Amino acid sequence: MHPDKPSHTATERAVEVHHPTPITPAVAVPAPVVPVQPGTVPAVASIVLPDGRVVTGYAIEPARPEPVTAKPPVSRAAVNVALGGIGFLAVCGGLLLLTSFIAALAALVQQLIILAAVIFGGWIAVQIFSASGHQGATTVNIRKAVIKRNHFHS
Repeated sequence: MHPDKPSHTATERAVEVHHPTPITPAVAVPAPVVPVQPGTVPAVASIVLPDGRVVTGYAIEPARPEPVTAKPPVSRAAVNVALGGIGFLAVCGGLLLLTSFIAALAALVQQLIILAAVIFGGWIAVQIFSASGHQGATTVNIRKAVIKRNHFHS
């Protein structure tokens, strides 16, 4: 935009440029190191090696493992629920096996009954239709027997 020219359109706007001000970084001052004396002076140990040399140094205590934290006790209710769930699943599995066994046993009994009926029916059919003739058989005229029983004489 020109300062001597008035702005008549809405699209022309005054543009202001902002320049950021740099921030000076903070200077990190290290903390003074103060030597701290141990509460007790550690004992100095000297060891004489087999070749005659002497090694002197501080004795180092072995690192102690952290104490094992005790496991939290398991709730009796949680144990009872878990055992009850296992028992329930065992009962359900047993009932499933029992019903399967009963169904198999019923099918076996049904097959045995059908087999007995077929064998017995075959034996009867052989007796009726045997080719041995009428040896030892008694033929009864049903019409005459009924008439004689009812005393109808002709």
